Amino acid sequence: MTDLKMVDKSSQTKGQPQYHIRVKPGEVGKYVLLPGDPDRVLRIAKYLDNAHEVAFHREHRTWTGDYKGIRVSATSTGMGCPSAAIAVEELANVGATHFIRVGSTGALQKGMNIGDLVVSTGAMRLEGTTKYYAHDSFPATPDYFLTKALIEASIITQKNHAGKLFIGLSASSDAFYGETPELQRMVINHKVLNMEMESSAIYVIAHMRGLKSGMVCAVSGNLATGDVIYDRENTGLIQGWEDAIKAALEAIYLYETQGYDQISAQYQPDFDYAIRYFPKY
Repeated sequence: MTDLKMVDKSSQTKGQPQYHIRVKPGEVGKYVLLPGDPDRVLRIAKYLDNAHEVAFHREHRTWTGDYKGIRVSATSTGMGCPSAAIAVEELANVGATHFIRVGSTGALQKGMNIGDLVVSTGAMRLEGTTKYYAHDSFPATPDYFLTKALIEASIITQKNHAGKLFIGLSASSDAFYGETPELQRMVINHKVLNMEMESSAIYVIAHMRGLKSGMVCAVSGNLATGDVIYDRENTGLIQGWEDAIKAALEAIYLYETQGYDQISAQYQPDFDYAIRYFPKY
């Protein structure tokens, strides 16, 4: 039998024009906002100086500009952990190091209303993508200092708006229409704030690659109370998106100017990021 020549996709694509997102090295900043919807990239771009489109291929649209003198990009991930994982992997391959998910999420607890903000401190892994990256028992958690900056910025942002801010655990699922009442009840009973479809993959991949991640999302509806809007424009959610974007950009400014990268590095060991987890098939 002829010897097989197995392909390591990560090593072959690092530092090259990327297959899915069509971005080349040097075209994105180290900070990248990650909305799901390509149209929401345009909402982010209006807050950036010198903003320009870098690429738009499949569900992945990328713009780059400057926020208060800091180079910032936005790339849409599409829906779900598989496409979010591709976006993070390929953005990291061309130099991005800090990722903030800004999107929509379904609330799971009473008192959470459409347009409120949620800063996530971790995610239940109710999806299959991260099984390829980490052991089943491994937690999906964002970077502490980037999350600290997100909380600080979100508190300031919400002072100027009627919506509330919630801070706590999220859940990431694979199937929007598979989030049955029974599944929702199980997650609610774990004292989880919200359910969405991307954060756990972003957290796990960032951690395993030595990158930074965080999430601030707007509540699209409340699955526990039945306050949902599926048949018309959700104006409260649109305002929430704007608040989340403002908070994420201000968090980047805080993180950069407060030197959180340097502070974090003082308390981190020298991990060998070349070692990769592989599941036992």
